[in-house]
Amino acid sequence: MKVGYKLFAEGFGPREIVEQAVRAERAGFDFVEISDHFHPWLFSHGHSGFVWSMLAAIAERTENIGLATGVTCPILRVHPAIVAQAAATTALLSEGRFTLGVGSGERLNEHVVGRGWPSATIRHEMLREAVTIIRMLWSGGYHSYRGEHLVLEDARVFDLPEEPPPIAVAAGGRRAAELAAELGDGLFGTEPDRTLVTDYREMGGTGPAYGEVPLAWAADDGSALESAREIFRFGLTGWKVQSELPNPVNFEAATSLISRDAMGDVFGYGPDPERHLTVVREFVKAGYDHLVLINAGPDPEGFFTFFEEELSGPIRDMVQMPLG
Repeated sequence: MKVGYKLFAEGFGPREIVEQAVRAERAGFDFVEISDHFHPWLFSHGHSGFVWSMLAAIAERTENIGLATGVTCPILRVHPAIVAQAAATTALLSEGRFTLGVGSGERLNEHVVGRGWPSATIRHEMLREAVTIIRMLWSGGYHSYRGEHLVLEDARVFDLPEEPPPIAVAAGGRRAAELAAELGDGLFGTEPDRTLVTDYREMGGTGPAYGEVPLAWAADDGSALESAREIFRFGLTGWKVQSELPNPVNFEAATSLISRDAMGDVFGYGPDPERHLTVVREFVKAGYDHLVLINAGPDPEGFFTFFEEELSGPIRDMVQMPLG
């Protein structure tokens, strides 16, 4: 069982994100996962730094902890050729500690370049072409490609690691799980959905399954739930909403009626370790073997101490449930 920490780049400035990564390594996390956004989810978040700059700084400030994007969309805002170059450089700077997480994106971040927002079917087709281009460029030499949606012309990535970084594909349903199994080296998920991981395995996926586990630590339940609502209420809207709304102000409006009690139905919260471990177990039962702990509480340092003292050992002792 591998345990990671979610660097919530929408809620903290770039320097604080780098410091949290350093602290996560000291706390004993196996890896950190960082979002790749242009906009934050909520206007009140107030941040959204450039992921590749933060990853470079984290690579230089840490020694052993793994790094991953969770996740990069390589189909509109950033061409897959640029993603291939950025990921290869990050793999070199981190000396092989980087995993490229990719997905079909959200309108929130991708509409900013004025290329429209395709249907989910088209986005999955584009993602397939993008992963093909990335792997092509990582093979060395010059390459050209002309797909139905994406074009590459006479391009080469000169600085390549000895081993290309693994690619983990985000999935919310069977179609994306199939893509992850076919083209990816791992799966990203955000819900304790056993069907998703089972589909991925049955379709030939053998890589790690990353699951984002929603937690909110605070010294009392009320503060934890209030912080979870303020920071992470967008997560309760569901993927069909998350992928379609265009701006943070829209998410502010769409989530205005989500209550603290609703957050408590999903999150492990407060000071009681067992309440957090109960949520973690749901992801383990669903088949995830790389658990990404999200802290939507008000005190990152308090959460790191809580992890060191109360969560790390019990989580690592959890036994992976067989799928079937």
